[in-house]
Amino acid sequence: MSAAKPLSAEPAPLIVAVSSRALFDLDHSHALYESEGLEAYQAFQREREDEPLSPGVAYPLVRKLLALNGRLEPGAPGVEVILISRNSCDTGLRIFNSIEALDLPIVRAAFTNGAAPYPYIEPFNAQLFLSTHGEDVANALRAGVAAATIWPSRDEGLDAEQIRLAFDGDAMLFDDPDGQGAGGAFRSFLSALHHLQSAFPMGEPDSPIRTALITQRSAPAHRQVIATLREWGVRLDEALFLGGRSKQEFLRTFGADIFFDGQANGVLLDPDQVLAG
Repeated sequence: MSAAKPLSAEPAPLIVAVSSRALFDLDHSHALYESEGLEAYQAFQREREDEPLSPGVAYPLVRKLLALNGRLEPGAPGVEVILISRNSCDTGLRIFNSIEALDLPIVRAAFTNGAAPYPYIEPFNAQLFLSTHGEDVANALRAGVAAATIWPSRDEGLDAEQIRLAFDGDAMLFDDPDGQGAGGAFRSFLSALHHLQSAFPMGEPDSPIRTALITQRSAPAHRQVIATLREWGVRLDEALFLGGRSKQEFLRTFGADIFFDGQANGVLLDPDQVLAG
């Protein structure tokens, strides 16, 4: 196995692109679009321009990510969230009004008026794209951007303000014939996450970011996993070697907000969605 390359030593902000349908609850208006067409959808959004949209499945995570900026030293690379939307700039006005109503510091956006939005992710230098639209997620992954389908959570957790990220150590990080694992799409995301997490002391349970590696491997495979992570410089707070047991209960115990599941090519905010075995 060739040696894994360390992640970039140059600090960079964590830039997350999120779709409007993930950030806000647009299910009703989308159903109207599908049943009555574009003109009805446009009229609906214009009539409710000053009526804030309800938060969507990605809102709790976005809020926690942006809150990290208030805990960083001045000048340290922080977190930026960018809106990516299939709306037009006209119907998108309600979306920006809703962002303002929720006091979210999101100022950059791309409105594509029905066209696929994923081509704009790379020019924004986003390392992660979250969407409820599976085709957009797949296209972003093919374009080399870490992307994931986001699912509803049960809004549970050990700490309401702590971001808990769990990584599938079997598929996402290590299932690579060249031994590079997370090279490619997820490497830039892991690099930005590493620099962001390094701004907070290691080993403190109340750190705003807590990570875990979950693998069905057992000894002696753990030696390879630990050696690879050391070479990358990736910081993990917890590592769970399950020896063939299902990941579901362990994810629930860890309290994962996000599980980067290599099998599903997505982010599952509900551990019940995780494939058993």
